[in-house]
Amino acid sequence: MNRRDFLLCSALAPAARLAAAASAPAMHFPTVPRERIAVASYPFRAFIDSPRNRGRSPQGPLMDLKDFPAMVMKRFQIANVELLGEHIRSTESGYLGQLRAAVKSAGSHIVNIPTGTGTSLYDPDAAKRATAVANGKKWVDTAVALDCPSLRVNVQGVRGTAPDPALAAQGLAAIAEYGASRNVVINLENDDPATEDAFFLVKIIDQVNSPWLRALPDFGNSMLKGDEKFNYDAVTAMFRRAYNISHMKDCEVDRGKVYRVDPERTFAIAKAAGYKGYFSIEFEGEGDPYEGTQKLIDASLKSLS
Repeated sequence: MNRRDFLLCSALAPAARLAAAASAPAMHFPTVPRERIAVASYPFRAFIDSPRNRGRSPQGPLMDLKDFPAMVMKRFQIANVELLGEHIRSTESGYLGQLRAAVKSAGSHIVNIPTGTGTSLYDPDAAKRATAVANGKKWVDTAVALDCPSLRVNVQGVRGTAPDPALAAQGLAAIAEYGASRNVVINLENDDPATEDAFFLVKIIDQVNSPWLRALPDFGNSMLKGDEKFNYDAVTAMFRRAYNISHMKDCEVDRGKVYRVDPERTFAIAKAAGYKGYFSIEFEGEGDPYEGTQKLIDASLKSLS
């Protein structure tokens, strides 16, 4: 084999290994409207006691994440939860076993874990990219320990470096390959308008071209650019590549400014795309997250009925 052929084979190797893994995820999604709804822990970050939780409030009562699924079931009659990675107090097996038992005891189910990788997947430093991939794989193992079918992996930026879809795709292909080996889907969310622009993520997903790397459409994050048409175009592109999880909200608040979206219009986009997965309630409005979450659940039930 000459040098050119060797380099070509080396470049194609990750894709070949990914294709050789489990052919595709095969989740069975509910069709009853209430059963398609999940509640995210993120809106309740002020109340969750975890040393890794940057959003907890120093005042008022706090709950361990183990108590969150039971609260959601009692307060909202919703059996699905989405647990933010930094709300998980520890990834040691002992704590994960307790959390898994608490979820089961509540009659609940974790549908997704949003998390980061500690460093950028498109950092110019290859060692830092390798760390991001290794951390992504560790979170796949955490998802398996919690009977969770998917992760949302954050694609964070690098100061002074433009987002690079090719480099990000290399790392995400490796994480998706590992996810496939453990039956865990990897999702990308249009979260940060600078580093996770929806169409940047679409480039990555299309380049990796794996059923194990999917989109997580957020109803409102792309509205932060202040362009309504862009937001709905972005959500449409994301839902066409989504599989099991999306974030439902009716507004986004940034630096005191409220950006509103039309939930019914967005639900119609999801339906037109053939999306069958969960809608995780991620209240982002001003005010009480308990009341705001209930309002969004009611709106979701209306649109899904």
